[in-house]
Amino acid sequence: MFPQRLDSSLAYDIAKAMMDGFNRHYRLFRTESARAKHRFETADWHGQQRAQRERIEFYDLRVRECSMRLEREFKAGEQPMDIWQQVKLHYIGLLVDHHQPELAETFFNSVTTKILHRSYFQNDFIFVRPAVSTEYIENGESEARPTYSAYYPTLANMQAVMVQLVRDFDLRREFEDLERDAGYVVRAMTAKLGDVKLRANFQIQVLTGLFFRNKGAYVVGKLINGFNEFAFALPILHTKAGDKLLIDAALFGEDDLLILFSFARAYFMVDMEIPSAYVQFLRSMMPRKPRNEIYNALGLAKQGKTLFYRDFLHHQRHSTDKFRIAPGIKGMVMLVFDLPSFPYVFKVIKDYYPPPKDTTREQIKGKYLLVKQHDRVGRMADTLEYSEVAFPRDRFDDELIAEIQKFAPSQLEISDRDGDGRTEVIIKHVYIERRMIPLNIYLQEAFDVGIDNPRAREQIERGVIEYGNAIKDLVAANIFPGDMLWKNFGITRHGKVVFYDYDEIEYITDCNFRKVPTPRNEEEEMSGEVWYTVGPKDVFPETFGPFLLGNPVVREIFMRHHADLLEASFWQAHKDRILAGHVHDVFPYERERRFLQGARTQPAAA
Repeated sequence: MFPQRLDSSLAYDIAKAMMDGFNRHYRLFRTESARAKHRFETADWHGQQRAQRERIEFYDLRVRECSMRLEREFKAGEQPMDIWQQVKLHYIGLLVDHHQPELAETFFNSVTTKILHRSYFQNDFIFVRPAVSTEYIENGESEARPTYSAYYPTLANMQAVMVQLVRDFDLRREFEDLERDAGYVVRAMTAKLGDVKLRANFQIQVLTGLFFRNKGAYVVGKLINGFNEFAFALPILHTKAGDKLLIDAALFGEDDLLILFSFARAYFMVDMEIPSAYVQFLRSMMPRKPRNEIYNALGLAKQGKTLFYRDFLHHQRHSTDKFRIAPGIKGMVMLVFDLPSFPYVFKVIKDYYPPPKDTTREQIKGKYLLVKQHDRVGRMADTLEYSEVAFPRDRFDDELIAEIQKFAPSQLEISDRDGDGRTEVIIKHVYIERRMIPLNIYLQEAFDVGIDNPRAREQIERGVIEYGNAIKDLVAANIFPGDMLWKNFGITRHGKVVFYDYDEIEYITDCNFRKVPTPRNEEEEMSGEVWYTVGPKDVFPETFGPFLLGNPVVREIFMRHHADLLEASFWQAHKDRILAGHVHDVFPYERERRFLQGARTQPAAA
């Protein structure tokens, strides 16, 4: 009995050390998120961007710290498997009454898989399914701040209640005219409610944490009247002078919230004691949005990855179609495949790249990391990055296997490495993104219908205008897309154009924007070759036209709305402003949604 007691004690100590590691991680994560309020109040935009980048790295740092501690103090990698079974059971005991049990389970998986060999990644040693429910964690908690607050206005006092609702967030900067802004919000809310009777349960529920991103703070909540619920968000901004605050707009309904919490935007900073309760509240407002994407939007990317993978395995089990080469123009750097019934694409870096591509695998991974850490301003798709992903071989199209063997053989393994008699396809490294309609296909579909068709013409116009808007938003975020061909952009279900090919992106501030020099003689003027010197970071915007605007209809629309994108002066002016320390406003709603129509704040883009 004595050795067994020692084993149990050792297992508990390992489990407790892992829980300490997670608690340290979430404490630091939450502290950094809470500091976003002070950075917003003091207009510390560069500090906000820096904190956004640094917070993304917290998880991997804490996993590494915890793994090193377990090896140093307990020689965890040398412990027998019966010890690890006990570790998991003790850890489950420590999750009782924990406020972030789902995150702690994922942390356990991360540490365990870092220490143990892959052959041990079985149900006995990691959390394949949740062991602890996240339902009703708040019930009976007196010391924890409630997830949301409820207000019970009447039509007569609704404006006063709205003023109090905003003041309850205790922002330490004066509003320019909060009563005026509350009046705008109330008019928008009553218009949304329409000519209906207010029921006994009429109330406004708002999450108690403000949502911070870029230069905005968002109040997020819902109106409840009878059986109807109306999701809303109120963006709070600094005035143009920067000395006061205002409520800039009122966003209503699931579609507005889906754009606000889009996969093409950077993660929010919000102080959450019980993240699962925030996710549940947000899911009630956006029932079509997967939980993994909500966790991602809240900055909890590892939990998002965990839930995505569980959803993916569930989908595989309940589908029979095969993975295939993704339709569209093939890229020179990425091999892309998909499962038709699953709304994502899988991207594998090829082993070699034909001229004129001059890059390496590590450089490409660096570009994807840059996007992960950057404010994506609604114009760059978020990516999930996985290693050693196993797929059933019988679900892979033979043509796809041949394609991977030809272009990315180093990333492919086909074997029964678990020894269970099932042949698997193992992809060593893969990025996963939301599937979109490539912009070139979107435009071609309209041309196929015919430009005389009003709907087709409208589709072409919308696609070209949105393409230019997307590039301008990227410029405002200090991103030069590099390869701006239509095929590298996609259309979301809300009609937004999003960039998704990152292997050539650069910071605007690292580029040198130039006009094409005037030929000095007839020989230079007639030359079919580039006769002037070109540096590695030189960009000549006036040369974009021949590659992008061969179609006269597309050219006419583009030149009417975005001719400035072909001028070096446009790009250079933005570069100069960014270098001077200016941080542009890019917000997830159109200019006409703004209460004051841009009169008092910096220009905003969708």
